[in-house]
Amino acid sequence: MMGDPKEAGAEASPPGAATRGGLSLLSQAESEEPSAQGSALFLGGNEVKSRAVVKYSSAPPRTAFARLEEKTDLKLPPANWLRESAKLGPAGTTILGNSKKSKPFSSFGMAYDFIDSVGNDVDVVSDSENIKKLLKIPYSKSHVSMAVHRIGRTLLLDELDIQELFMRSSQTGDWTWLKEFYQRLIDQKWQRKKKSKEHWYQKAILSKFLYYSINGDGAAQPVPSPAEQQESSSSDQSHESEGASWPAPFEMPSSVSEDPSASSQGREPLEPSCIVGHVASAPKEQNLTTLFNDGENSQGLKNDFVRNILWTFEDIHMLVGSNMPIFGGGRYPAVSLRLRDNNKPINVLTGIDYWLDNLICNVPELVMCFHVNGIVQKYEMIKTEEIPNLENSNFSTKVIKDIAQNILSFLKSNCTKEGHTYWLFKASGSDIVKLYDLTTLCEETEDKYQNPFTMPVAILLYKVACNMMMKKNQNKKHYGTIRTLLLNCVKLLDKSRHPQIIASANYMLSELFQLDEPKKEESSDSPLNENSDESYSEEEEEMPDSDENGTYSTSSDPADDNKAVAIIKSVGELSVPEKYKSIHQIRPSCAFPVCHDTEERCRLVLSYVLEGLKSVDSSIKKESDLPAADPSTPIPLKYEDESTRGGPEGLEKQMALFLDKMGSLQKGNCSGQSGMTPGSWQHKMKLQLILKSSKAYYILSDAAMSLQKYGRALRYIKLALQSHDTYCCLCTNMLSEVLLFLSQYLTLCGDIQLMLAQNANNRAAHLEEFNYQTKEDQEILHSLHRESSCQGFAWATDLSTDLESQLSVSCKCYEAANEILQFSDLKSQNPEHYVQVLKRMGNIRNEIGVFYMNQAAALQGERVVSKSVSAAEQQLWKKSFSCFEKGIHNFESIDDATNAALLLCNTGRLMRVCAQAHCGAEDEFKREFSPEEGLYYSKAVDYYLKALRSLGTRDMHPVVWDSVNWELSTTYFTMATLQQDYAPLSRKAQEQIEKEVSEAMMKSLKHCDVDSATARQPLCQYRAATIHHRLASMYHSCLRNQVGDEHLRKQHRVLADLHYGKAAKLFQLLKDAPCELLRVQLERVAFAEFQMTSQNSNVGKLKTLSGALDIMVRTEHAFQLIQKELVEECDQPKNDEATPAADSSPNLNREEVIKLLSIFESRLSFLLLQSIKLLSSSKRKMSSNTEEDTVLQTNKQIYSQLLRATANRNSTLLERIEVVICLLEQLASGSSVSNSSAAP
Repeated sequence: MMGDPKEAGAEASPPGAATRGGLSLLSQAESEEPSAQGSALFLGGNEVKSRAVVKYSSAPPRTAFARLEEKTDLKLPPANWLRESAKLGPAGTTILGNSKKSKPFSSFGMAYDFIDSVGNDVDVVSDSENIKKLLKIPYSKSHVSMAVHRIGRTLLLDELDIQELFMRSSQTGDWTWLKEFYQRLIDQKWQRKKKSKEHWYQKAILSKFLYYSINGDGAAQPVPSPAEQQESSSSDQSHESEGASWPAPFEMPSSVSEDPSASSQGREPLEPSCIVGHVASAPKEQNLTTLFNDGENSQGLKNDFVRNILWTFEDIHMLVGSNMPIFGGGRYPAVSLRLRDNNKPINVLTGIDYWLDNLICNVPELVMCFHVNGIVQKYEMIKTEEIPNLENSNFSTKVIKDIAQNILSFLKSNCTKEGHTYWLFKASGSDIVKLYDLTTLCEETEDKYQNPFTMPVAILLYKVACNMMMKKNQNKKHYGTIRTLLLNCVKLLDKSRHPQIIASANYMLSELFQLDEPKKEESSDSPLNENSDESYSEEEEEMPDSDENGTYSTSSDPADDNKAVAIIKSVGELSVPEKYKSIHQIRPSCAFPVCHDTEERCRLVLSYVLEGLKSVDSSIKKESDLPAADPSTPIPLKYEDESTRGGPEGLEKQMALFLDKMGSLQKGNCSGQSGMTPGSWQHKMKLQLILKSSKAYYILSDAAMSLQKYGRALRYIKLALQSHDTYCCLCTNMLSEVLLFLSQYLTLCGDIQLMLAQNANNRAAHLEEFNYQTKEDQEILHSLHRESSCQGFAWATDLSTDLESQLSVSCKCYEAANEILQFSDLKSQNPEHYVQVLKRMGNIRNEIGVFYMNQAAALQGERVVSKSVSAAEQQLWKKSFSCFEKGIHNFESIDDATNAALLLCNTGRLMRVCAQAHCGAEDEFKREFSPEEGLYYSKAVDYYLKALRSLGTRDMHPVVWDSVNWELSTTYFTMATLQQDYAPLSRKAQEQIEKEVSEAMMKSLKHCDVDSATARQPLCQYRAATIHHRLASMYHSCLRNQVGDEHLRKQHRVLADLHYGKAAKLFQLLKDAPCELLRVQLERVAFAEFQMTSQNSNVGKLKTLSGALDIMVRTEHAFQLIQKELVEECDQPKNDEATPAADSSPNLNREEVIKLLSIFESRLSFLLLQSIKLLSSSKRKMSSNTEEDTVLQTNKQIYSQLLRATANRNSTLLERIEVVICLLEQLASGSSVSNSSAAP
């Protein structure tokens, strides 16, 4: 029956075919196939676009076919029949095609080999025979039974041989649920159909014809072993065999071959060897529950096709496996060879078969050999594009295109759930095509793993996700797809049977979430957040789409409609253009979860890590396994750490133990407690999962730190360090990257401890956050405790209530982080982190130094009875100095001059604290400036000068420069003031003291910047004014007490006058120092009075008096400031009763004002009286001078008013000041005539 369409496209290969050794990808030039360039074929006036690219071929170079002589008897075997030869190529992959029937998992074998194409570029992966069978549905009455699986946007199609399936079901008991379903709803009288003898006869004659057609000398080599030959064919090739063995060495295409053992090739796919993160492949005993088991020891699902072709038919991209023999050479570079019975004309089904085979393999011509009862009659050559127009075989290529598009749209619209096995079924002779979801039907049985497709689908989902993960940096937009693939993979697998894949899948799920990605990637224009929905749920029910033309919706006609996912009511509909045009493509990617904040992202990561850890732990059998964690009971912390009891001393011991441990890590002396074998998949996977958890907790801690939730931050960094400690226990070879992580964790821990120390007022809230634990954290910690006590970093993560302990722990964390960087070449590899660690070490040592310095100052303030310096104070000084010194070294080692200057400045302050501690050694009245004070102040000066040298210039850091300058000025000023007030006369001469005071004051003045407009400018002006005032007072005092050296007296007089003038000028610039200004001016008046005593002439005296009165006039500004403050003070209670009046003028000392006012009144009275006396003297009266008369009258008037005002005891302070201001105004206007001769 060679004309029967069932026998179209026969294929053959030699017996004993071995599986190919590996994948061989051919470039365009290397391929033996016809040009892979796309070709548009014009057939019957309809344009059909078809392009075929050979992705793989195991066939040898094409050999020309031998044209047989007429009358050749094909019933007689040729000499080379069933023999191997060089021209036939390697066994099993000959030019005649592969002898094995397509396996039930054939598409999976192809998908594994071309994993890049699956889920993304390709619409369909299948055997070419399945493609042809689908496209012939409207023309054929034969049954169709195929398994359909969705992976991303790709559909995998495999033949589901119901007869073979149910035959095995009756033997093994598997698939009984499907058999019962089939018999109940589809074919109640099902029985096995046997092949006819004619079928085997036709197979044998085709086999002999193809061997005859090989162009050779027939001297074929013998088959290597009879055993191998027996595997592929029966020994006599007769049609007597009806058992499970192959009846002939070659078979017809699987579209018609119903051989009972055609699919009996066992499949035992291993779990994949590709696991992200250096995780080894699964042990071989974790095998797939096989559909067929005939003893073949296959090593996984294999790609058994001679060719794998990427075929684009119109807009459909298909990865197709083909075994069609292709001949070539000479006039015919590529032809397909067919044997036809001359008595039976070719029909439409056969024509479509031949046409599609040639299209798929890009073969331009077809050669047909016609025979009658096995006797060769003639040959005929037909071009591929002419096949649709053959007599008795006319068909429209446009219709075939429509059928292809409709079937694909139907399947895409209804096979929506990844991981589900769909069954496309059409009964023999029926026009109705139905689609069932076998996974849903199977789940209604007791064991969902009865579906043998479950494992291959899960493995493929996993492999596709793995492949995408390898390119994740280039394809972040695929994260949603990868996540959905992995979630569906995990959903399909039994946790107890496949812990490795589940652990690995969960690890990859955790890897999808970039913990350290910048926040800008979370923005709305990120490819991760294309869809607004939270995520694509692998469990969501998707209703089949149907447009207005589609009719594949469920109806109530047949009894089984409620079980079918979708129905095509008539195969004729498939020929209608766009009848089943899908309104949507299978989702190419699924929405990646939108994580609104870092914590949410980390929590998702930890949930996957936990599932992975559970899978690993469940696969480790150990008698002393820990009991399951009770979520309601906190995991006990097995330490009351020494650091809490022994303070910093206990920390030193903990640190020593830690550093010893780090040293042992370098030698690889670590092992876990659960008994995992180093190098096993459990060991490697648990390492990766634990490392991931430590990173997630670190990010959580960092996020909590930025929110100022320091208790929570410490809890998370504790979990991160516990995870890392477990990693250390398991790791046999510590990677430098992991050591860097540990250094970062300890650095953050140090930061947290420092912030806790600085925020002690909120300690109760921090403690509550620290002690809180989620169930997830407890379970992860439980898994960690299987391997380690997790106490390696207990010293660093304790929440102490003692400030000193917290600062010490923080310092030790930074020191440990620095030590880790010293273990390997991390310091030079990560210079930025190294600099940060050293900066933090310098900073914490500064903090501790300041802490000890403040403690020493506090002890000094509490000293009442004992005047001597206590040992405790000295100990605190030493600790503080040591910290500052180490901190300075840290900053200098990274050339951080600014911070080094700040620590030098603090060291100078420490020296001043030491100096102040020595100031109370004697009674206050007998006190002198001691040598110890001088020594420490000198050291302070040295450190401040070092700080300035460290900075170099003010431009480097103006704020720090100004601060150091101010402190240096203050030190000089304090030294000078103490020497002036508590002059060490018992050790030094007065002149020496005055010289030292003068020098110190001038140095203080040098470092006091009064010109720069900074926040400190008023302070600098006040300091400078005070210095000038003190110097003027000192020179004034020297002048009064000095007798003899006139030159020196004159010098002192000039200096006193100069400094008084500068002091007055600076005080006048300040608005809050009226008393100081008044005091300076009064001292200047006293200085003028002192000068007047040494004058003999009235003219000289009158001139001095005029100058003194002019100084008095200039005090008006000071009185105006005092008046203003007093007025504000009086108005304050009226305006705001709640605010005390004193607050409005905190700088105004009433007693001092009254005292100064009294002195002022008396001195003004004295000056006016002396002036009146001199102006009224007889000598002055002799010469008539109108100006002097005016001054005299004015002075008398003012003097009179002053006497009356001072006589009134009931005047208030404000009234007295107002009187003084009024008098000064009069004095200023009355003496304006003599201003030109007034003293400056």
